[in-house]
Amino acid sequence: MNILLIEDDAVVSDGLIHTLGKDGFKVIPALTGTYALHLLLAQDFDLIVLDLCLPDMDGLTLLRELRQQKIKLPILILTARDGINDRIRGIEQGADDYMTKPFELKELEARIHALIRRCYGGFQDDIKIGNLSLSTLDNQIRASGEPLMLTPREYAVLEILMMQAGKVVCKDRLAHRLSVEGDAVADNAIEVYIHRVRKRIEPVGLLIKTLRGLGYMLEVADGKL
Repeated sequence: MNILLIEDDAVVSDGLIHTLGKDGFKVIPALTGTYALHLLLAQDFDLIVLDLCLPDMDGLTLLRELRQQKIKLPILILTARDGINDRIRGIEQGADDYMTKPFELKELEARIHALIRRCYGGFQDDIKIGNLSLSTLDNQIRASGEPLMLTPREYAVLEILMMQAGKVVCKDRLAHRLSVEGDAVADNAIEVYIHRVRKRIEPVGLLIKTLRGLGYMLEVADGKL
């Protein structure tokens, strides 16, 4: 999953990129609110971690702007402002959670996982589509209870399709998710990964439909998610 980290402290930013990266997240940093808005237009994200003390604007102003633009991504505020009024304003402006610095990394990870479960998978630890389940706690995909042995890119393809089950996922979004260290992913490579994943999940009653010119959609064979 992709996290947009809006934080101007390079030490904090580098530490979170490293720690959350080991937990299976791809963290994209933004040092300013202006650059964060640019990234949100250019890329897809699953969650935002937002500092309130930014060099070009107040974080609450940015938060209000994001919600006014109908950006519905879960947002976790991570800031040194620990006053109760700051907490109240953050939640009132549209934040989903609020943590103060200094913080424990384990708590931050737990809160991120909780937000993901709440926003993408109800209140369960697993996101379940038919006989397929995605654990947001250990980043494991299982078919009928048995772990699927997937390569990192096969996992990334299936993860995003499960997160958007019943909806069309365009090739550009898949290409972005599959990119590693800036390496581009060709259209034919995406088709190869789709073919591989399709073969892995068809035995448990899951289908990946190809919609010409639009993208791909995951659905259960009987049409019921």
